[in-house]
Amino acid sequence: MKHVKKMKWFILSLTLILILSACSSSGGNTQSANGGQNGSSGGGIKITLLNSKSEIQPQLEEAAKAFHEANPTISLEIQPVPNGGSPFERASTLYASGNPPTMIMLDTGDVAKFKDRILDLSGEKWNADAVEHALDLTTIDGKNYAFPLAIEGYGFIYNKAVVDKAVGGNFDPSTINTTASLENLFKQIEASGKKALVVSPMDWSLGAHYFSLAYAGQDKDMTKVNAFIDDLRAGKVDLASNKVFNGLMDTFDVMTKYNIDQASPLAGTYERGPELLGKGEVGIWFMGNWAWPQISSFDTANKEYGFLPVPISNNAGDYGNQEISSAVSKRIVIDKEKSTPEQQDAAKKFLDWIVYEQQGQDFLVNKANIIPAFKNITLPAADPLGKSIQDYISRGKSEQSMSDLPADHWANVGASMQKYLAKQSDRTTLAKEIQQYWTNVKE
Repeated sequence: MKHVKKMKWFILSLTLILILSACSSSGGNTQSANGGQNGSSGGGIKITLLNSKSEIQPQLEEAAKAFHEANPTISLEIQPVPNGGSPFERASTLYASGNPPTMIMLDTGDVAKFKDRILDLSGEKWNADAVEHALDLTTIDGKNYAFPLAIEGYGFIYNKAVVDKAVGGNFDPSTINTTASLENLFKQIEASGKKALVVSPMDWSLGAHYFSLAYAGQDKDMTKVNAFIDDLRAGKVDLASNKVFNGLMDTFDVMTKYNIDQASPLAGTYERGPELLGKGEVGIWFMGNWAWPQISSFDTANKEYGFLPVPISNNAGDYGNQEISSAVSKRIVIDKEKSTPEQQDAAKKFLDWIVYEQQGQDFLVNKANIIPAFKNITLPAADPLGKSIQDYISRGKSEQSMSDLPADHWANVGASMQKYLAKQSDRTTLAKEIQQYWTNVKE
């Protein structure tokens, strides 16, 4: 019995020694929020990217693998924002939990909200290679805080096969430069046996994209546009008598008249638009170049598409009648609150890889169908919508998108536009509701 007790004490002592030894060898390190001890994993560095462009999640994951192969000491995990979620809200939640990603893909207007938590990127080489105005909206007090990932544009997307048939020849998009010429095209498409267009009723499309043309169209000079927004906030603007607002809504009235879904205008879904356009059931859809993967999935033969501007008057020379809206829409920022210096350097290396390495450029342009915001990337756009936007930009026919509107703009203004689309309010009511929104906006 004594021998048994001695053996038990021996085993217990040995166990305690092993535990203490293990604790000592660990050095007391804790797991960092950004993945592994001090941001490392298996002797390497682990970094993460919160992705708010869900349509390129597979392409980003493929890029992460290619980047890791080129940089074996760095592993990159792509974390998607939940479907339909806001990147601002998701990033805020992750910060609140003490577990922010190394990199965050934000909408332009949200960058300033994280200014105190993200790195100043002004010293990075790619700043000098960014296209004109790409860094304007993320430069605060002389410091740039974000990497411009993608230029996106929107307007009326047309199916060339449908409109060629409607006009009886090779369609020239430059002929559509007034509200009257747009309506005439709608009539021609319907006369050919097709429906003219589909209007997608999502609040983000109507509020963030369509109605923001009423702001950007006020003047080519963005300082005057910003002054107009300031006057809206101060209650100094009478939208009901504003020329651009009324011209834009005149065009919207024409759209509702020829909308394939006019019997139930709020029943449509985003997915319905690319299907109708890609199958050639309608000739035109108001949307952006991000919709190309969906459109192309329904059109396996034609693949010829382009953009038309959204006219705001019947004077072809008025600003906005020959321009489409485009701007840098997505930005990548780097966390400085929880990430280690090693992770920050690794994240910077990934951004350099996108801009300067052949594999990175190929991912951006050919795999993700993104229009790059850098002059040194000379690869042509991989899809017809991207090519169309690049053509407008190269000809100086691009109107700056309002990419820094308040976070709740699309929900509030979009809801007012939905009521107008469904004929549940008139133009006077619409103008009044939007003016009230701006005088009460919190940011």
